[in-house]
Amino acid sequence: MGFLDSNLIPGERVIFKTRLHSIILVGPIFIAAILSAPAAYCLWRAFQEPDRSDQTFKILCGAAALLFLLALISIIRGLVRRNSTEIGVTNRRVLMKWGVASRKTLEIPVQKVESTEVLQSFWGRALGYGTIIVRGTGGTPEPVHKMARPVEFRRALQEQIQAGLAPPQPVNPGPG
Repeated sequence: MGFLDSNLIPGERVIFKTRLHSIILVGPIFIAAILSAPAAYCLWRAFQEPDRSDQTFKILCGAAALLFLLALISIIRGLVRRNSTEIGVTNRRVLMKWGVASRKTLEIPVQKVESTEVLQSFWGRALGYGTIIVRGTGGTPEPVHKMARPVEFRRALQEQIQAGLAPPQPVNPGPG
């Protein structure tokens, strides 16, 4: 159960849920590729050594292992960043959570949302990510960069704001 589902209050339901887009993994994957190239060369060079008990073989294998480990850490770090960010709209609030070990959360009641802004580059529009800025009344703007499906997030939020502004429907008491 995620942060959004575990922090619902009675009568509240999740309308829309998203997180960071997979595009944030491009940097970590690029770093991993940069680190893996010399690691592969070290391994290739190590196995070219005629004497496998030689100090050079051990140093080359150790360097390769260290570089592959750093590449793996880079990718894991990106995955943790992506999966530890939760953003959602409920019928009452906007909820945002960042982090695993240390956590930052933001909750804005739907009726207190002043405006939402979506910023998308050409690639953001093509791939479905962007920056969304939610402004609450009296609060500072809270941008979320490289968020997946920002237009759908804004639409869900606007629908909840409009639902809160609609006058209550009269209840038909029935024949009586």
